[in-house]
Amino acid sequence: MKRVIAFCFAVTTFFQSASSQVSTNDKDNISPYKINFVKDGAIIAGGVGLTALGVSLIQNKRDLTPVELATKTRDKIPFFDRSSAGFYSEKADNDSYIPFQASFAMPVLMALINKNERYKIGQVLVLYTETMAITGALFTMSTGNVYRSRPYVYNVLLSTQMRSDKNAQRAFFAGHTAATAAATFFMAKAFQDFNPGSKATPYVWAFAASVPALVGYLRYKAGMHFLSDNILGYAIGAGAGILVPQLHKGKTLRNVSFVPHMGSNSKGLSMTYRF
Repeated sequence: MKRVIAFCFAVTTFFQSASSQVSTNDKDNISPYKINFVKDGAIIAGGVGLTALGVSLIQNKRDLTPVELATKTRDKIPFFDRSSAGFYSEKADNDSYIPFQASFAMPVLMALINKNERYKIGQVLVLYTETMAITGALFTMSTGNVYRSRPYVYNVLLSTQMRSDKNAQRAFFAGHTAATAAATFFMAKAFQDFNPGSKATPYVWAFAASVPALVGYLRYKAGMHFLSDNILGYAIGAGAGILVPQLHKGKTLRNVSFVPHMGSNSKGLSMTYRF
């Protein structure tokens, strides 16, 4: 608990320092973003719906059979992921939740502290919700449909029950890393767009990049995800955190549409961009 409080205090101090280096945009408090409540509402609803479907798929995954567990050997893992085969650390797993959970509050905290964002906090919260809904949909639908054993499954010193449990078949891809990256990169992107030319911007981006990197490292050491799972999760989260606000600048959103997709062999979210 003390570590959580210390981490949150450090984050708050950093945000206050960053916000003190920007000036208020007094030109009618103009926002860099444009929101279409019908379209954005549909995207959020679609993302939440797909996330719920993905969670259901995850909950209905099956355990490994004894025969399948016996085939889980290090030589079956791609060479670039073998370094973490057999990793397991309960401490690293628990520690990863500190920056992971704190990251969800960071965009909101920044919006409250930074004057330029605070004037348009409703827009910021809508876009943040949309970012997390899209990230959640991509993660849960992928994890619900893909069976990839976590690194600790390859640790023969652990119990057979733990290694074969359905929760151990959720390595692809790193959801904690993705969600953290989505939150922190959204925070940095919104800060940059609301405070153009701010000297604090590089530091905000550096902070935004470091938090999900820490989460990814801890998930790697915990034996929850392979390196490639963390890299992919980081890229997806960062992409959502940057692209959602960027696509809402000016007239860009008018050319973009997101539609839930469900086929006989596929489920997901499709994006169309009209040139």
